[in-house]
Amino acid sequence: MDAITTPDSTKVISTGTDPDTGYDSFRLGNFEFTRDEYFAHIKWPKGSHIIEVDRFLRAMVRDIGWGFFYGWIFFDDIFGTTNHYGTVDMFAGSYDRGYKDQGLDYLETFDAQVISEAFETISRNWINEGYDPLSAPLETGTPIGPKTVERTDELVRGFRPAERMLGLEGDAPVRSDATGHPINRAFADMEFDTPDIECEPGFEGQLHAINLFDHIARADVTWNPSFTAITGASICCVTSEEHMLPVIHGNDRNEWFIQLTDEIHWNIADKATGAPRGRIVMKAGDVCAMPADIRHQGFSPKRSMLMVMENGTPGLEKRYESGELKPYPVDFG
Repeated sequence: MDAITTPDSTKVISTGTDPDTGYDSFRLGNFEFTRDEYFAHIKWPKGSHIIEVDRFLRAMVRDIGWGFFYGWIFFDDIFGTTNHYGTVDMFAGSYDRGYKDQGLDYLETFDAQVISEAFETISRNWINEGYDPLSAPLETGTPIGPKTVERTDELVRGFRPAERMLGLEGDAPVRSDATGHPINRAFADMEFDTPDIECEPGFEGQLHAINLFDHIARADVTWNPSFTAITGASICCVTSEEHMLPVIHGNDRNEWFIQLTDEIHWNIADKATGAPRGRIVMKAGDVCAMPADIRHQGFSPKRSMLMVMENGTPGLEKRYESGELKPYPVDFG
């Protein structure tokens, strides 16, 4: 496998505009990106690959928004990124046995800011007005066809921290109901009772409770953290999921899932090779852990709610990689 570390100063370069479609082509390091009306095309020194453009853009915009997340983001079985928390690998075929056996795999390492800016530049040029890759397919336009008018609004929803617990005075305007987001069509049949709060005298205004389902039901994004609570290195995300996870996520640590409503079907594979390891159907109330040595992709037939727990301790990925920590959280042997 060829592996190259690219200088931090490298930027994405536009290599021309297709006169038939109107889209620009780009080069970042030794990777080249072009698109036609249906597909994204990726080339590198020893090979090439094609991905349907909808899947490519849904994955790319999430990769930007997640800050490349924990570990591997596979756009599909061939192309993706690996986060090293400061630098990011962009790879093609590095975790596919066929590409590796033929010597077609390739990996290049970039400064995280460089690759983030490159992905945003490509996405901006390739996304037309009316198409939102963070929304469910039924809620957005299509990326198929020639270039029309570029979107001018934010590609990624901004993360706004609450200054106090949601619902308390001074929490900052982060509540979904306060920002005008309606209950999503898929959750119209749910009840959103308000919790009763009884404070001891003298503690009025200091204690509050929320109906979390009411907030998740208003999320206007799918497979992207709707609300996140962080205490030290403990990270809890709640999300709204519909259709399919646009990426295949490869873990560099354990990841806990708690299914809150409806169901999600998960395909589980070996992280290094992509060989199938299992399939899980999670229904409301189910809990499972995704180990540190697998890749997974979810499919949600009906929009559902999922809670994800992560340990964000810096350097944890190296302890798993070295074998100091077992890839799974519980040993039933």
